[in-house]
Amino acid sequence: MARKRPTMKDVAARAGVGFKTVSRVVNGEPGVSEQTAERVHRAAAELNYRRDMIAGNLRRAEGRTDSLGLLVASVRNEFDAVMNRAVEDAAQRHRTSVFTGSTDEDPERERQHARGLLSRRVDGLVLMPSHGDLSYLQPEIDLDTPIVAVDRPPHGIEVDTVMADNAQGARDAVAHLVDHGHRRVAVLTHLGTLTTAAQRIAGARSAWADAGLPECDLRIVDGLTSEQEIVRAVLGLLDGEAPPTAVFAARNQITTGAVRALQTRGLQREVALVGFDDFEHADLFDPAISVVGQDPARLGHLATERLFARLADPSLPVEHQVLETSLILRRSCGCEG
Repeated sequence: MARKRPTMKDVAARAGVGFKTVSRVVNGEPGVSEQTAERVHRAAAELNYRRDMIAGNLRRAEGRTDSLGLLVASVRNEFDAVMNRAVEDAAQRHRTSVFTGSTDEDPERERQHARGLLSRRVDGLVLMPSHGDLSYLQPEIDLDTPIVAVDRPPHGIEVDTVMADNAQGARDAVAHLVDHGHRRVAVLTHLGTLTTAAQRIAGARSAWADAGLPECDLRIVDGLTSEQEIVRAVLGLLDGEAPPTAVFAARNQITTGAVRALQTRGLQREVALVGFDDFEHADLFDPAISVVGQDPARLGHLATERLFARLADPSLPVEHQVLETSLILRRSCGCEG
């Protein structure tokens, strides 16, 4: 059975002070000694009390606010933006508004956004987890606040998850390059600490090992967080000894950076390229970009529907959905397209 959400009265009882004293401390009002304020803050922390920023008389009788929170890595990323829109569309069918924030893969920024949204009593939270520990959300889970992880599994909590089969998608991409005769392949990734990146690296290595190729000829380049870093990394590989004949870019933004680097050397038709995630106008590049496709709209839709299902029945067992990817072949990998 879910615990009752702590109130200011609970904090007052714990701290041994009056309700009005707690109210002054919580709202930052003067008239409370430093020692008493410290006692109130300590009691609030022990009870996992969270300030309710929505007045009770503005809330619906059943305690809903008809709102949910969504945290993605960056709303500037096309993948995240498509997912965002899908969450909005699914929520709208339930007459619910969506408040969105970008974490920039920063666990502290993620924590601040999550706590800010929850302090405004959103009915649930859909989040694309960073690599940080999310155990601070456990008190919310204990209070039956539905939390659904999308695109990546979370660390520190056990919640519903909807994501793509990253390992299989990467395995398919590298196996395709091997089938084209490539024996020196570079794998470019974002942050290896992210589960998605780690799974894609593992999938690439699995395909390489299955082909019986020397491990040293599969070059893994990790930690590429900006286009400048991507371009420098690719140019460094191209200018080095035994340059790769093919590149697997394990993220949509890395794909576009790799294209820029290849164009700089005039090698976009000589060095094969496969990206992970389709993106707008990928088919209009010259050559058109082959990609591992996943469906961010479906990910967002399924995550949102799962959140509403859990709102209706908090006793549902935790569910992990893994969606298949598809290899979309165009000309950048050497196919005719």
